[in-house]
Amino acid sequence: MKVICEGLDLSDAVLKVIKAAASKPVNPVLEGIKLKAEKDTLTLMATDLELSIEKQIKADVKIEGEAVVPGRIFTDFVRKINYENIEIAVGDDGRLKIKYIDSEGVFQCYKKEEFPLLKSVDTAQSFTIVKKELKDIINKIAFSAALDDARPILKGILLEIDEITLTGVALDGFRLALCVKPIENSTAKMSAVIPAKSLSEIAKLLDDSEDTVTIYIQKNYLLADLKDTRIVTRLLEGDFINYKQILPKDFTSTVTVNRAQLEDGIDRASLLAKGDKNNLVKFDIKENLLTLTSHSDIGNIREKVAVGLDGKDILIAFNAKYFTDVLRNLSDEFIKIKFISPVSPCIITGAQQDLEYYTYLILPVRIIS
Repeated sequence: MKVICEGLDLSDAVLKVIKAAASKPVNPVLEGIKLKAEKDTLTLMATDLELSIEKQIKADVKIEGEAVVPGRIFTDFVRKINYENIEIAVGDDGRLKIKYIDSEGVFQCYKKEEFPLLKSVDTAQSFTIVKKELKDIINKIAFSAALDDARPILKGILLEIDEITLTGVALDGFRLALCVKPIENSTAKMSAVIPAKSLSEIAKLLDDSEDTVTIYIQKNYLLADLKDTRIVTRLLEGDFINYKQILPKDFTSTVTVNRAQLEDGIDRASLLAKGDKNNLVKFDIKENLLTLTSHSDIGNIREKVAVGLDGKDILIAFNAKYFTDVLRNLSDEFIKIKFISPVSPCIITGAQQDLEYYTYLILPVRIIS
């Protein structure tokens, strides 16, 4: 194999695909990045068997071929050169040589035969969505997915697709995040549970443009086709929780509040709560005032935020982190918080909801008198 390519193109490609390489693999080759040169293209790929990323860049291919290089060290090296033209060649000794200006680097390669074949995904079922909308829906809900292995299905995000919308849902037993976005088109109604980690990596590869991306779903895999970048992830098996049964419909109190003011108030009030295992902040809502309080051995903090209250006064407490995780991912000027009782979950929505909307559910922390 022998190719010449742009240094910036190569650096950008390795930084994208290395996200899929295994960090502590049982098989060392899964830590590697595979390079494949053919025609006028250099393809880089990496996989941990759950997530695979493949990126193509233009190259002057002198000799076609393949090689698998150590992923981390190769990435760290390439990102530090970035010269206009870089020559990559694999010699008869199986080592890969990178030449740039009057310098060079040499890397011992893994056996290319041991690198797994990337999964081919059937493209019969698909939906198309604007890139920035897919990125936004992932960012609005991924943080609510479970992190532990107690219920593996909850480490995933449920995607439901119909003729006009994409619905994403994530929950971890203490909170739930739901977001709905319009789509351009779909071939059929479908649903799948995708690892939250994989969707978060897809979001990082999406820009904020109005361009579209097509997502293909088959029985066990999802493929995101970004033209010169392809991401394939394994789907999670099992039934996702029936989230529609969890969401309450009747409330006794509804608060309308400036999102930024509430976020700042909770940030300050939670400074003392961070040492508590529940990160507890009390919400005392009376008339048109929300008083946020936290206590510890160090002292106490009281924050007051003006609100619009429709319904009964309420005193309720929450893990402050669950609220700040939501608020930092929203851009609305005003939001609504709906309450039932001090021991029932609250619901957070936008002040104005239409075809595109979000809903968050947060369980309270019981206040001990």
